[in-house]
Amino acid sequence: MKWLALISYFAMVIINGLASTVGINGKKTGEISNQVDVLFIPAGYVFSIWGLIYFLLFIWLVQQFRSSTTNRINSKLGLFVITAFLNIAWLLSWHYELFITSIVIMVGLLVHIIFLYVSYLKEDNRFSGRLPFSVYLGWISVALMANISFVLKYYEWDGFGLSEEIWAQLLLILATVLAAFIRVYKQDVFFPLVIIWAFIGIAIKNGEDAGSIFYMPFIYSLFLVIWIFIGRPKRL
Repeated sequence: MKWLALISYFAMVIINGLASTVGINGKKTGEISNQVDVLFIPAGYVFSIWGLIYFLLFIWLVQQFRSSTTNRINSKLGLFVITAFLNIAWLLSWHYELFITSIVIMVGLLVHIIFLYVSYLKEDNRFSGRLPFSVYLGWISVALMANISFVLKYYEWDGFGLSEEIWAQLLLILATVLAAFIRVYKQDVFFPLVIIWAFIGIAIKNGEDAGSIFYMPFIYSLFLVIWIFIGRPKRL
């Protein structure tokens, strides 16, 4: 299981690297995102967080190799293998413009990351523990919202009569509430930090002319920064 996890990790990293540099199906990952101007999608530089995620996951894998083999470790490695293949599957569905399928796959990816995340104690913020999955979960939570926003606009959904700006604000609020909840009830500061990183990227991508879509992400980010320091953890 350890070697299967390592192989799946490198397959995931290599395919993602090729998709971003050479391209799959004639397009790079970012080029597909730029086909539709979506307010909730952050600036391109924000996606560099994938480098951090892959680095943290690699450290986590190395630590698993150093641990004695147990059923518990094998269970986590099994979940990791599934996340790696779902990551690849999402990328392929995205590049072949199977956008609705990409949402279904990303939901599956999110669920399996949650399984890994909750398999660790709240206090376990080690590199070999919950930390990599705090960052991974934070990013995929935002990415799923962005993915859904892209697909809905791509297929020209009318938003139940509400403007795209209103829906973007609702997603910002949802992400803020989720980050605040994770901070308090899961004693996790890394998840909200990822949300802040994404929010700032959303503001920068839209620019000052976007009005509330520009300054509200900064306000929510400031709230989360304060909440990180004053939010008192509670046990469920």
